[in-house]
Amino acid sequence: MESVFTFFKKYRVIGIALVAIILLSGCQAAASGQPIDPETAGFFDKYFVLTFSKIIKGVASFLGGSYGVSIVVVTLIVRLALMPLMLKQSKKSYEMRDKMAVLKPEMDAIQAKYKGKKDTDSQRKMQQETMELYQKHHFNPIASMGCLPMIIQFPILIGFYYAIRTTQEIAQHSFLWFNLGQPDLVMPFVAAAIYFMQFKVSQLGMEPSQKKQMAIMGLISPIMIGFVSFNAPAALPLYWAVGGLFLIIQQLISKKLYMPKPSVAPASAGQ
Repeated sequence: MESVFTFFKKYRVIGIALVAIILLSGCQAAASGQPIDPETAGFFDKYFVLTFSKIIKGVASFLGGSYGVSIVVVTLIVRLALMPLMLKQSKKSYEMRDKMAVLKPEMDAIQAKYKGKKDTDSQRKMQQETMELYQKHHFNPIASMGCLPMIIQFPILIGFYYAIRTTQEIAQHSFLWFNLGQPDLVMPFVAAAIYFMQFKVSQLGMEPSQKKQMAIMGLISPIMIGFVSFNAPAALPLYWAVGGLFLIIQQLISKKLYMPKPSVAPASAGQ
């Protein structure tokens, strides 16, 4: 029987390949920020970027020409459409966390048994015992990762992102206090702050050790979004800010639905 770790390596390579293909196809024309020619556009530009561009323009026309409101509305529609997938992914994540908590004592025993043994035979035996433990508890680490929702949502979000960059009509309009086509000094801080809040919400219910492990990774997203937003049209941090607020609500819902409730010790009979 082939090892679960071998399967994981295969899936990881496939995932990286898919991401690379999407990025390369999307970056050919859309990454330049220039209008896309429907006649010469590649598959990704034609069926993702141009489709979202038409949706943004159609919604803006319906809303009296407000491209700012259109970006807000389409962002919410896209996020709502992806929400079932994201909630399913969150559910799998919590289920995996519960199963790992049950497995942990036996996993620790296996690791302690082979601690310091780096020879091939010991590593093979440790891997075999780990597989047997997974089978005993009907635990599939690959299936529990919930990769499919990530793969499905990635081209949609990237396509929408590039549609905002390449839809020239957006740059000719203003929204609230800023021009959608020009960098704004306030929106980068707004977008970064919202994604920092989203990171903090994602940590609710985590163990202190997990929070410590995620601390640095959680700061990368808001810092990068804020940094990129300073040189990007304000339409992009608007999109990130709206998407970030939606993610906060989505995470609160998923935690309410799926996060294990703390057990309450029963009252003693003498009380």
